[in-house]
Amino acid sequence: MSNIGSYEEQIKDFDWSISEKELGYKDGDVINIGWYCSDRICEMGKADKTAFIWEGFGGQKKQYTFNDIRLAGNTIGSYLRGLGIKDGDRVCLFMDRIPELYLGFLGVLKIGAIAQPLFSAFGDESLHVRLENAETRAIITQRKHVKKVRKIRDSLPHLEFIIIVDHDGKKPLQEKEIAFSLKDADPVEEFDIFPTKAESPSVLHYTSGTTGQPKGVKHVHYSLIGQYLTSKWVLDLQDDDIYWCTADPGWVTGTSYGIIAPWSLGVTQCVLDTGFSADAWYGFIAKHRVTVWYSAPTAIRSLMKAGEEAVLKHDLSSLRHLASVGEPLNAEAVIWSEKVFGLAFHDTYWQTETGAIMLTNFPGMNIKPGSMGKPFPGITGVILDPETHEPIQEPNKPGLIAFKPGWPSMMRTYWNNEETFQSKFVNGWYLSGDRATIDQDGYFWFVGRDDDVINTGGHLVSPFEVESALLEHEAVAESAVVAKPDDVNMEVVKAFVTLKPGFNQSAELELKIMNFIRKKLSPLAMPQEIEYMDNLPKTRSGKIMRRLLHAKEWGEDIGDTSTLEDDD
Repeated sequence: MSNIGSYEEQIKDFDWSISEKELGYKDGDVINIGWYCSDRICEMGKADKTAFIWEGFGGQKKQYTFNDIRLAGNTIGSYLRGLGIKDGDRVCLFMDRIPELYLGFLGVLKIGAIAQPLFSAFGDESLHVRLENAETRAIITQRKHVKKVRKIRDSLPHLEFIIIVDHDGKKPLQEKEIAFSLKDADPVEEFDIFPTKAESPSVLHYTSGTTGQPKGVKHVHYSLIGQYLTSKWVLDLQDDDIYWCTADPGWVTGTSYGIIAPWSLGVTQCVLDTGFSADAWYGFIAKHRVTVWYSAPTAIRSLMKAGEEAVLKHDLSSLRHLASVGEPLNAEAVIWSEKVFGLAFHDTYWQTETGAIMLTNFPGMNIKPGSMGKPFPGITGVILDPETHEPIQEPNKPGLIAFKPGWPSMMRTYWNNEETFQSKFVNGWYLSGDRATIDQDGYFWFVGRDDDVINTGGHLVSPFEVESALLEHEAVAESAVVAKPDDVNMEVVKAFVTLKPGFNQSAELELKIMNFIRKKLSPLAMPQEIEYMDNLPKTRSGKIMRRLLHAKEWGEDIGDTSTLEDDD
């Protein structure tokens, strides 16, 4: 039995007060996500219910009840407060998907500090840019990642505390470092949460743009109103579900739907932190009898490559609802999932900036394979003419995806970058930066980005950031970065470079440059191919024409080249 009636029924008289009432929230009340995801669930009589099942490398396993996660949040919050961390301070969570990442998130929010989760595969430069911009006061990390922090700590005057959660005492702690063990700490039973209100900042997620540095997307505690109801209606989470969201909390899906959504509903969630393999994933689903699975198209396409035989080795009969997020889900993947699981993946569309699901294929809705579905109730979504920014009325005409501002989980600003935030709003619409069409039945169909940002495996990579890093390599004179088509990741990073005098083109140099970027930024940002050029195409004013390089990769018409500089 689904949580909701038909889509048509839900949109008729929709109001976000439905969510407020279910959460027991009234305008002006204290609303703290950390408390709502733990203490409130315990007060509802579910203290002994399993909240969290975790598995890591080498067969490590941990399990926590809702009372356990309440105590852990209190204990971490109390420790941070004891250091002098206060409301509004930024606390970075820089860890693999270990329990401390999830429990630390609750602890940071309970004291009114701002959680800044960052992907643990980031290199020191990517880390530095984001910590510097946020003026982060504390970072919670692991032994394996602390060396990246050590490289940059001296140039981060605001960073006072480097907290290592798994320090084994074998090597001495260095400057600013302190050891904290949740296992050895005394559990804090009674804890006064900071009385955050609707507009109190909660989470700072960084996202990439076409130009300039990554932008810190600021969310507030009121975002819970949207995240709670979308997970209940779209993911159809119910009290007896075992839920698995495969996203890393370094990205917004991993916090909105990998921490807040299940726990605000009192639902048991699983996390597997062992890397990807079809056999491991299917085995995990079978072992824990996962019922609702929220994943990404890249992973789904990788599972498709592993073939149907891999599916047949496992009992996946517990699954009842599948959903997808992060990038367009191709029609073939939907058809394949219906064939092998007997269930279709329901595509959902949203962004770091929107904080929660915006377009979706509702449970029970007729799925058109390849479509992102329709707007969630309470969301007004349109396609705008790129020139006039007026809504396009005729079906199937491409334009910009835009939304009417005012939904609960909408970002409140870009950190220290209000000007760029304001530029996202035109004629009373929020511009997503993506293009799509709407068919005659009101279904949205993705067309592509409206900028040069590369969506590789559901993660946004800034060409500017990669180009800047490439120029730091001793051999690179000039660089341009574009997306290249890829069967599994949809698109990957490709770099075009010109070399400085004294350096010669070679496969060995290509590998060195790739690894340089991988260490400096992240494996996601590393170019999968480097093409050497004598000259990069430029306008007469000297601007590199990424558009021409992109068209070449995708077999598109290169369009007007009249502004290109003369080769004479």
